[in-house]
Amino acid sequence: MSAERAPGKLGIVVIGRNEGERLKACLDSLAASAYPIVYVDSGSTDGSAAQAADMVDSVVRLDPARPFTAARARNEGAARLLERFPGLTLIQFVDGDCVLDPAWLGRGIMVHEQSPGTAVVCGRRRELHPDASIYNRLCDMEWDTPTGEADSSGGDFLVRVAAFRAVDGFNSDMIAGEEPELCYRLRSAGWRIQRIPHEMTLHDADISRFSQFWLRAKRAGHAYAQGAYLHSGDGRGFRWREVRSIIFYSALLPLALLFLSLLLGPLLLALLPVTYLALAVRVYLGRRVRKESETRASAAIYATSVVVGKFAQLLGVLEFFTSQWVKKPRELIEYK
Repeated sequence: MSAERAPGKLGIVVIGRNEGERLKACLDSLAASAYPIVYVDSGSTDGSAAQAADMVDSVVRLDPARPFTAARARNEGAARLLERFPGLTLIQFVDGDCVLDPAWLGRGIMVHEQSPGTAVVCGRRRELHPDASIYNRLCDMEWDTPTGEADSSGGDFLVRVAAFRAVDGFNSDMIAGEEPELCYRLRSAGWRIQRIPHEMTLHDADISRFSQFWLRAKRAGHAYAQGAYLHSGDGRGFRWREVRSIIFYSALLPLALLFLSLLLGPLLLALLPVTYLALAVRVYLGRRVRKESETRASAAIYATSVVVGKFAQLLGVLEFFTSQWVKKPRELIEYK
């Protein structure tokens, strides 16, 4: 792809690692765009970087001497894009397993033009194959979030360059949860995050096994813990609510009931499944209230995943704090 095009105000950064045909579909969805594209590859072994070379303006191959993270990939992609096209005012970030809706960029640009205090604009991300597995279905449900002013975005979003630079971009050390952490810093600096009711991307999660669901939940726990730790001194409690919930339900509660059963009798252990059932029912009812059009079966699957996922998340929390304590380099938690 020629790098001599007039880029206008917007450029695109795509990140990926061994996405194969998903990456090709992603880049094909961007081909009609007149905007410059940078692809950042995190050590792929499937020829992704070579495949992308003929479809984008520039390819960045991350140095394996430093740990791969999506945050680092996006930062280096943005740096290359702005080096090649310094006049850009907006950057669209896209994950390499996503297909961009053809009408999205125009809608996102319009919101930025009408709202100068907005740093990030995002829309509806949908799962490409929600019926392929309950895990894909859960992803689609997770991404169905309220529109309007939001706390954070996912991995696909349109960001104002001035705002992105003002907070020094992503924290490259985060192995997950880097988008909410970036948005937290943007909101703390007075910027807004806007989620609009328009299609943005189709995502190919490709989660077919419980082990993948477990690793994804573990990664979320790690992200909560790292985000809470990074901002523990600012007094605003970023991510601590999630961390406390994980520790209470998956560690403190069962340990407390076990201890009491040793003192007062084993029948107390019967309270443990009752407590988790009560939590699942509470999540289920809350989901039914917020998502009236959702089926009972979907709400039940979601509620079950929340309860089961807390145990995987605890492992992620423990892994973060252990690595912090022993000063061990953190590694990606991959579920694909």
